[in-house]
Amino acid sequence: MSLRSLIVAVLVVLAGCATPPRAPVVVAPVIVSASTWQQVDREIVAASQSATEQTRIYARGAMDYWRTRVYEQTEENFIPWFSSYWTQEWLSMKVSWYTLSAKGEQDASAKRLAAYLLEAYQEKVLAPVAAEIDPDAILGLAAAFYVDILKEELQKISTRHGVPMAQLNGRIQKIPAIALGPPPARDASLYQIVQTESLVTLPAYAALIDKIHKAGGDRGVGSTDTAMAPVAKRASERMEAEMAPRGAASAVAAAAGKLAGGLITVGVAAIRAIIQANDRPDSEALIRSSLGNTFDKAWMKLVQNPTTGVMAGTLYMAGQIEGSLGGSAQPPVGLSAGTVDWTPAQSTTQQNTP
Repeated sequence: MSLRSLIVAVLVVLAGCATPPRAPVVVAPVIVSASTWQQVDREIVAASQSATEQTRIYARGAMDYWRTRVYEQTEENFIPWFSSYWTQEWLSMKVSWYTLSAKGEQDASAKRLAAYLLEAYQEKVLAPVAAEIDPDAILGLAAAFYVDILKEELQKISTRHGVPMAQLNGRIQKIPAIALGPPPARDASLYQIVQTESLVTLPAYAALIDKIHKAGGDRGVGSTDTAMAPVAKRASERMEAEMAPRGAASAVAAAAGKLAGGLITVGVAAIRAIIQANDRPDSEALIRSSLGNTFDKAWMKLVQNPTTGVMAGTLYMAGQIEGSLGGSAQPPVGLSAGTVDWTPAQSTTQQNTP
């Protein structure tokens, strides 16, 4: 390279170093008209209503699956266990003990036997099914499903109206989704519920679930003894009726001597086994009818009740969101502006349809 070329190159480099840095480009915020924001609000309401209906279909399907598994486990595990000879013998011993310790209490044996059978039903049916799915799990899954759909719809609304997501996020920070305060930790905005990785990490959502549980009390078929009451009453009456002949047979066997007494005892046991075998179809039919009726009522309540059922979390959040946008979005009749009370009438999404 010639001396002249070298000098030119050095001057170019020096000139570049002397050039002042360029000022950063400032992007002016997009001006969103009031009418556009009103349309956005209307579409948020519509998105919430659509997400609620899709969630309702999902929750109903999940509850159908739960009911099917409960019925299957009842047939496969509980009824054969209850009807077996050795279970009936064990229950007879328990009824004997209940009767001796009743101290004159009416139907004491039937009540205590019903409680024991409910424990067995929980162990053999409800707990194994709960390892797969149960109403509490469906309650949480439904709420998460609703939020996921709503999050996708907000992205579409942003794109459709040319509203930058940052500006839309600023708007939805002012829309309440959970309002259970004080303290403020029991409140959450629409922005918070769609931005969180998991709803369960939000203190406000945990407070909402706790409120739903307290309002609903015990959940599922295991919450009441009405399912087992007729089964236990019939079983205890039959077993109590068998106690007297059994006691008489034992006395005759003892008086007859070792060999004859043993044969008499075996004969009585065989007769009892025949009686139990003959009673088995009726007992099983009674179990199916009683458990089925009680379980179906509990299942329907969990599906339909808007404040204690599996849709309660979804309906509460939808009511808050849609109600808060009532003035600007002009939602359908049934929504009101401002804070929404936690009642079935707070949102058009809270219909008691299965």
